[in-house]
Amino acid sequence: MKIRSQSFFFIFFISIIFNILASPTLQRDALLEFKNEFPFDASDPYAPSEPPLSSWNTSSDHCSWNGVTCDANSSEVISLVLEYTYLNGSLKANTSLLKLQHLQNLTLYSCDLIGEIPFSLGNLSHLKHLNISDNNGLTGEIPSSIGNLSYLSFLDLSHNDLVGKIPSSLGNLSRLTVLDLSDNRLIGEFPSSIGNLNQLTIISCYSNKLNGTLPSSFSNFNKLSYLLLTGNKFSGGDLPLILSNLTSLSYLDISVNHFKSKLPSNMSGLHNLEVFRVNTNSLIGTFPTSLLTIPSLREISLSENQLEGPLEFGNTSSSSSELEVLDLASNNFYGPIPEDISRFPKLEFIDLSNNSFIGPIPRSMPQLVSLKYLDLSYNKLDGQVPSFLWRLHTLTLSHNSFSSFEEDVVNGSDPDLMSSNSFQGLSKVDISSNSLQGSLPGWICKCTSLSFLDLSNNLLSGSIPSCLVNCTASLGYILLRNNSLSGFLPDIFTNATELRSLDVSRNQLSGKLPKSLINCTSMEYLNLKVNKFKDTFPSWLGSLGSLSVMFLGSNAFYGPISSHFGFPSLRIIDISHNNFNGTLPQDYFVNWPEMSSMVGNEYYELSDGIDTFMSRMGGLSYEDSMDMMYKGVDTEFQQILYVFKAIDFSGNKFTGRIPKSIGLLKELRQVNFSRNEFTGSIPSSLANITNLEALDLSHNKLSGNIPRDLANLSFVSYLDFSHNLLQGPVPRSTQFQRQHCSSFEDNLGLYGLEDICGRSQTPGDTQESEEFSPEESEEVLNWIAAGIAFGPGVFCGLVIGYIFFTSHKHQFFTEKFGRNGIKTVR
Repeated sequence: MKIRSQSFFFIFFISIIFNILASPTLQRDALLEFKNEFPFDASDPYAPSEPPLSSWNTSSDHCSWNGVTCDANSSEVISLVLEYTYLNGSLKANTSLLKLQHLQNLTLYSCDLIGEIPFSLGNLSHLKHLNISDNNGLTGEIPSSIGNLSYLSFLDLSHNDLVGKIPSSLGNLSRLTVLDLSDNRLIGEFPSSIGNLNQLTIISCYSNKLNGTLPSSFSNFNKLSYLLLTGNKFSGGDLPLILSNLTSLSYLDISVNHFKSKLPSNMSGLHNLEVFRVNTNSLIGTFPTSLLTIPSLREISLSENQLEGPLEFGNTSSSSSELEVLDLASNNFYGPIPEDISRFPKLEFIDLSNNSFIGPIPRSMPQLVSLKYLDLSYNKLDGQVPSFLWRLHTLTLSHNSFSSFEEDVVNGSDPDLMSSNSFQGLSKVDISSNSLQGSLPGWICKCTSLSFLDLSNNLLSGSIPSCLVNCTASLGYILLRNNSLSGFLPDIFTNATELRSLDVSRNQLSGKLPKSLINCTSMEYLNLKVNKFKDTFPSWLGSLGSLSVMFLGSNAFYGPISSHFGFPSLRIIDISHNNFNGTLPQDYFVNWPEMSSMVGNEYYELSDGIDTFMSRMGGLSYEDSMDMMYKGVDTEFQQILYVFKAIDFSGNKFTGRIPKSIGLLKELRQVNFSRNEFTGSIPSSLANITNLEALDLSHNKLSGNIPRDLANLSFVSYLDFSHNLLQGPVPRSTQFQRQHCSSFEDNLGLYGLEDICGRSQTPGDTQESEEFSPEESEEVLNWIAAGIAFGPGVFCGLVIGYIFFTSHKHQFFTEKFGRNGIKTVR
């Protein structure tokens, strides 16, 4: 009886304590204490104009405060939801939130929290919903105490800076339906205990550093609707078992991992599936035709895997009638593109690039009336380019063997196709690197929304049509290089204010440059090389404030160059192999700010496609490529390496002294004044160009000594002083000693060459060697492989090109326009 009485009083005492803790005043005070844990600093430049939580004060009921929800009967705080509230501090281990013992929902979304998640949060035993996401300053590990929150159904710790492994204690959260740990720096594998969470409907752990294998217990998640693991390092797991059992799945994204597996042979049981995204892994096998039996499927992305075989869509009666996206790029599929691709009438996006498909474009493809994006590049397709394609938004057919455009478009025999409305949506056209013949098609002039046109590396002839003026107002890129186009460059640039890149190099264009180019105020890249242009130097282009790269080489330009022109953004200029003449004033290079400044000297590394699937969906890309003779092997280089600053004045008729002001251009990597008639001494100011990698002064009439200070140019890999009137000692340094003997030949007054010419191949030596023969050395041109990238989502480049090797030798590969050396794909 006494024991029963003591138990009664204990329970009564505890109830009094809880009632006191739950009293409205104490609940209010706990919230105010929490507010005071984050003092407001008005001097903080990131602070809002007024203090956060300003509505929290004693003049009003705490249940009416912003973000606070109370129980209607007891006034206990059951929900605290703070979003975009500038707390700018850390959660304390003894935070006043612990006094809100009936709290069921705690959301601190994008509150600028810093520090670690306190272990003590595991004491909020009534929590059902915990969201502490999007706080970039939140660090540390996920506290294992969260596994004590037995009522928790929603856990979101995404978009923070959390580290460490996923604690196995999360496997205790048997009521959990949503687990979001994405965009952190978590490592390790999923704990095996994760398989206990059979109520999960969403798992999102993308953009972490998780690795290893997926536990087979993932197959227990028969209620799982969303699985997002993209951007990790997972490599294994029984995918056929796991995926086949996720029968409630509607959205799957395990892309950008290292999975090495086959896909399930039968996925028809995933009858709710809408998105199947497994791209950028190492999956093997054939195309999973069972996917196409799922009526709800909207997207299939299998790109960048190792799938192989012919593409077959199966003979099933049911099909994915909702399919909008088919991305099979960068696999090993071969054979023809199936004619029954027309079974999917809602297709908007098709990417079959970088495979080995053959034959023509299917005749049935015009039935895909919703199609907007088509990429069939880097295959072995041939035949005609069908006319229906001009109704698309983005068309990429590059690097195939298409021979012509469909005749009704070329001749305009189809009035419906030739109407302006049929072309108004067309924005990007890339049919470069094919075998297209004939003249430029007239339909181009109908494309009034065209922003990107690339017909380079074909066999097109005739003139550039003047009607192109109809679409130059929207064009950002006109790339027609390496064809057989002739005639004048038409005066079509009056409204071309969006044009950023014009490349008509390696054609047979002639005449003067159109003055309307002065209107191209966005121009960054101008390439007119290897044509027959006959004009004076276009100093008037100096008003184009964005022009960074200008190639005028190998034309018939003539006359002196103005000493006062200024190109404020110019990084690379090539006026080589023309008929320019006269002297260059000593102050000639004074007003070239971009080449003397380190501003903008960033490094770029461009991928050989577009980085993500979503950017491929709508992104615009341009990537320069080049084909170079590399150690005797014709090698294709697809990636732009980095931004060079360079000048090439070679192969002209300049006289007088080389301007001393060249030394002001301290960021130059390449200087070439060869094959002119320069006289006088080599300017010692060249030693100020500390990043210089290649210097060619050969085939001039230079006299005097080689300046000793040039020996201090530590990055120089290529030097050529040959065929001049130089005398005196050759400077001694590692850079000079590594040069070939031919770099100093035909300078009868030079001495100190014993170490260089003693080990190098002599001019008469015909034995096989990795050095150049005399014939090759005469053809050595002076350019560094250079590239430049312009604009978000847009890649633009150029090639001038060199490759150096320096293990007691160097090899300099040069552009020879059809001879041995660099063969540039234009």
